[in-house]
Amino acid sequence: MRKSNRKVKRVAYSKHNEIVVFGLGLIPKQGVPEIKITYRRTRKEFLGKITHSKDVADFIRKTFKAGTLELQESFITLYLNTANEILGYYNHTVGGINATLADRRLILATALASASVGIIVSHNHPSGNIKPSEADIQLTRKLRDGASTLDIKLLDHVIITKSGYYSFADEGML
Repeated sequence: MRKSNRKVKRVAYSKHNEIVVFGLGLIPKQGVPEIKITYRRTRKEFLGKITHSKDVADFIRKTFKAGTLELQESFITLYLNTANEILGYYNHTVGGINATLADRRLILATALASASVGIIVSHNHPSGNIKPSEADIQLTRKLRDGASTLDIKLLDHVIITKSGYYSFADEGML
């Protein structure tokens, strides 16, 4: 058999208001939203540097309004640069008395959009119990693995209460 040296080309042609691209199908000429990625820091200074899990707990406690730490769960993520300086934080969800949801895709999308190289996730336990639930452990593993594929490091998951905190990193769970 003889090998062909011909290169395969993507063929596109116009068909009314659609473009046909072989291998992709029909794509409308108009109405396709353009996705733009921008990064703009509104503050020149950083919000602080993380050197220990206590720094995380102290910072996260400050993000809660008075009287809400023991009322309902919230899931907050810190986004960090290579020097572990806080680029920003995002309160991803506010839940109920004993649970909140965390969407890993939103957490990681925000990390990519902010050009973060590290993230620290945190949530509170209004009950005062700092022990992680099985759901907390599973979420942490999934976040760690997902972040790793994007070359983003999940540095810690800190559960906070009014008087204490639990660090996954300190306990060797990362």
